[in-house]
Formats: sequence, structure tokens, C-alpha cells
Amino acid sequence: METNNSKVLYTAVTHTTGGRTGESRSSDGKLDIKLSSPGSTGPGTNPEQLFAAGWSACFIGAIGKAAANLNVKVPADLYVSTEIDLVSGDDGYSLQARLNISLPGIDPEVARAIIQGASETCPYSKAIKGNVKTEYNLI
Repeated sequence: METNNSKVLYTAVTHTTGGRTGESRSSDGKLDIKLSSPGSTGPGTNPEQLFAAGWSACFIGAIGKAAANLNVKVPADLYVSTEIDLVSGDDGYSLQARLNISLPGIDPEVARAIIQGASETCPYSKAIKGNVKTEYNLI
């Protein structure tokens, strides 16, 4: 999977059984969770929540890099609230997403430039580009 100009920095490995009502564990033991269907009263989380959490964390890292490229210091209280919708349509199931980004104290025009830069470098954003309808909202 590597290209000539890239190298694998980290590989996450999980083992999941039971699908949406099962369990998932990481090979290093740091993740050990129960899964439940979205919107159910089951005891676990669901793939949509996990995707939202991972994407939010990754996007915050990308914000830091994009801000540094613009010589802007990111506020300590920045946050990203990510909403992932599971959608059912004529072509089956799909996802759509909204990343609601708070960059307090940064001029809105500069904040939008940071968000644009982050959306172009965040591995999650790049992976879903063109496949998942996504909105990046400055709040």
C-alpha cells in the first residue's frame, strides 16, 4: 500500500465480532468496547460515534498544522463537534457529516483559511473526500 514517496507511520489493528451489536478490541488493548446499533438502548457505542470521535481528533491536529502554516496560534479552548448521519436512500446506506469548529479569538476570515487548510490535510477528510457529503462550519 505504500507509494515510493510515503511510509507507514502507524497501523491501527482491531478485531471486531458481532457487527453493530458486538465488541471491538485493539491489538494493543487500549480499545476494548461494546457496540450497539445507532439510536438503540444497547450498552455500547456505534461506528458512527467512533468515526466522529476519530475525525474530530484528527481534524484538531490538522488545524494545528494549518494554523502554524499561517503563523497563527490556535486557542487552547478550540474544539470540533462532529455530526455523522447514517442515511438510507435509494442506493442503500451512506453517511453525511458536519464538522462544527470553534476557534475562539481568531478572526473569522483567518479561521476559515485554517479550516480550509485542515480539510486539505486531515487524513480522515482526505479519505472521504468525494464520497461523503461534508460541511465544515465555523461556529
